[in-house]
Amino acid sequence: MRQLQVTCHPRARRLLKTHRAEKPNNEPLYASTSNRQTIGDTGMSNPWIAIGALAVVALAIPLTMMAVSSLLRPSVPEQGKRTTYESGEVPTGSSRQIKFNIQYYMVALLFVVFDIETVFIFPWTVIYSDAAAELGMTTALLPMVVFITILAIGLGWAWRNGAVQWVRSPRATKGADTYE
Repeated sequence: MRQLQVTCHPRARRLLKTHRAEKPNNEPLYASTSNRQTIGDTGMSNPWIAIGALAVVALAIPLTMMAVSSLLRPSVPEQGKRTTYESGEVPTGSSRQIKFNIQYYMVALLFVVFDIETVFIFPWTVIYSDAAAELGMTTALLPMVVFITILAIGLGWAWRNGAVQWVRSPRATKGADTYE
């Protein structure tokens, strides 16, 4: 019988020697490959099975909820439900005739860029002290300095082109800030 070598704390080793587990026929219970289940191994040979099962459950629960709600909810189709909602007003004209200020789009785009910047910087700040101790301060700081420099260059470009100025002169916006 092939035995596995198990390392443990000296106190635990003493405890195991004094309270030795035994099989029903008074033979000692060894950590061998033949009796893995009796020692307490779960038998799950591949940890990806658990991750896959979790993914299946994570997808199945919301899909089941959506399917059940679509089967049980009442359906009353009306023409008014298919029109564009404009703050309770009756829409007039077509959507192709609407001119809107593209400044809203630019502000939303800048918000997304700097929101993602926060997502990248926060984990870096959490591990910075450990990384600085292990790699050195300049090696740990350099990637974030490069990242913030690229963002600062992008912000400078947006500022220069007027993306962060909410009120612009009529001459600068002539035909440039509306989408037709």
